[in-house]
Amino acid sequence: MGILSAFLFPPPPSTFVNVMTVVSSTAMGMAGISEIKGKHLQYSKFWNANSAPKAPSEEPKLSSKYGMLLAYTPAFLAGAASFWFFPSDNERILVLKAALTLHFFKRIFEVLFIHKYSSKMVFDTAIKISFSYCSSTVIMIYTQHLSQGLPEPPIDLKNIGIALFLIGIIGNFYHHFLLSKTRKPGETGYKIPKGGLFSLVICPHYLFEIIEFFGFAFISQELYPLCFSTGTAIYLAGRSYATRKWYVSKFENFPSHVKALLPFVF
Repeated sequence: MGILSAFLFPPPPSTFVNVMTVVSSTAMGMAGISEIKGKHLQYSKFWNANSAPKAPSEEPKLSSKYGMLLAYTPAFLAGAASFWFFPSDNERILVLKAALTLHFFKRIFEVLFIHKYSSKMVFDTAIKISFSYCSSTVIMIYTQHLSQGLPEPPIDLKNIGIALFLIGIIGNFYHHFLLSKTRKPGETGYKIPKGGLFSLVICPHYLFEIIEFFGFAFISQELYPLCFSTGTAIYLAGRSYATRKWYVSKFENFPSHVKALLPFVF
């Protein structure tokens, strides 16, 4: 914590938060490694991946639309409710709560009006994602609340965090919009997406989501959001690796120069 103390508030006096800092980030990192190994969370193109002990036909499923609504709505409600449960005029707390709430509002908006779905989502996966997003949202806000009255870190990263959040949310929305345009009305199959950063990476929407989460971490300047954002980055890196591998297996003409997540690198 020596160098980090210039950028972060001290860890809060909460055993729960400190334990969840380790548990949450580790779980996300392990999920990313599982994606690379071929054991996927069962949604989108991997919705029927063979990763559960039950036969796929026996597992409870939702339509992808309702599964994603289940994944994002609790976190949005938690963010919105935090304005009442943790009232504060502290600028950092207000910005963090607003950013988290806006992020999940955007995701719900996309589910309802942007995305085009053709597959299902395993119920167990929807619950896991929902719990992860909701619990991380609550803990980020609670951790920030515990830091009220403590001296601010010597180096203020809040404005950088706001900039990262805005870049991330705009870039993520734009590439989700481009993805939605790959299918004409009535089509259900996958196509190689085009436009924006899709010419360089197959998952630019994941890249911008990572930027968003580090925006939360920079706004907060707390250890928990930083660790959770790192875990999220590892998970999305693993998911993007699996996604590129899937596209290569399905499309003979998949361009070799298109990477998974980072242009020209990975």
